[in-house]
Amino acid sequence: MSSTELRRTALDATHRALGATMTDFAGWDMPLRYGSERDEHLAVRSRAGLFDLSHMGEITVTGPRAAELLDFALVGNIGSVKPGRARYTMICREDGGILDDLIVYRLGETEYMVVANASNAQVVLDALTERAAGFDAEVRDDRDAYALLAVQGPESPAIVKSLTDADLDGLKYYAGLPGTVAGVPALIARTGYTGEDGFELFVKPEDAVELWRALTEAGEGAGLVPCGLSCRDTLRLEAGMPLYGHELTTALTPFDAGLGRVVKFEKEGDFVGRAALTEAASRAEQNPPRVLVGLVAEGRRVPRAGYRVVAGTEVIGEVTSGAPSPTLGKPIAMAYVDPAHAAPGTAGVGVDIRGSHEPYEVVALPFYKRQK
Repeated sequence: MSSTELRRTALDATHRALGATMTDFAGWDMPLRYGSERDEHLAVRSRAGLFDLSHMGEITVTGPRAAELLDFALVGNIGSVKPGRARYTMICREDGGILDDLIVYRLGETEYMVVANASNAQVVLDALTERAAGFDAEVRDDRDAYALLAVQGPESPAIVKSLTDADLDGLKYYAGLPGTVAGVPALIARTGYTGEDGFELFVKPEDAVELWRALTEAGEGAGLVPCGLSCRDTLRLEAGMPLYGHELTTALTPFDAGLGRVVKFEKEGDFVGRAALTEAASRAEQNPPRVLVGLVAEGRRVPRAGYRVVAGTEVIGEVTSGAPSPTLGKPIAMAYVDPAHAAPGTAGVGVDIRGSHEPYEVVALPFYKRQK
């Protein structure tokens, strides 16, 4: 494979047969949309959507000191995660900058699966491998061992239940259990990136097409549709979920991102970035950094990442993500703004869109929260 050739998931032929518009995403050829991204978005909000997320990076950490390694390598208290549960966390540099945000699943007493963003998977793998020195633990690249399918939306529990004997009613959010779905062995995780209830199904690549077909058939009566990365982005934006490279970067610490809660100083022992993050926490308390807020347009013009947020002639922040919101029917954005302009309802805030200051309302995140 040449260095410029895109990687293809096990479902590549399926996506093309469905007429998907494909795009390069982190070196993978991925479906951007199948038809209307707005229709795909609204299907997830009201019914169900089926996603191929096989570009995500799975890294297995095993061994007697696997928990200790992860407690040292990551900012979270991974040793306290019970088998069958998962935790959202981050991996930081020594200076506190965020390398990636992660989900860590504890599969057994001494086995964990770290799921990294596609764009950072190699960076995370290299960092974990380097940080494993001195620990009786193995870090294994399992990116080629898994395909990942996600069923998201209010109808997703009924769809997946129809194909498995696993106890999904007892499966809590951020938990996972081994089982079979349509006869395919899978790790069934109640996680997602859409703001809706749903499941992420980790399976062998050779089982992906069979499982996609079974889920599609099971979801026919429930209105399930195939969904691409475009609607996944607008879904996560409405749900106020950060995206690496936009709301999270190496230039920011978790405290700068308003996610200091993921840093667990109370855990035993040192961890990479502890000293810098201790300083960042103190700094944030004494001199609050820019705050991540929601912005809702009063007009129709869409803000994009990098656009300046203004109050009069003063630049008070920067847009990190922006898009039309199918649920709200208006353009929305997430932006880091100065604390003095961060309170919901703050007057006089706008976004500089090609020289024109478009008015925006400051709102609390998330823009959308599902009814339980």
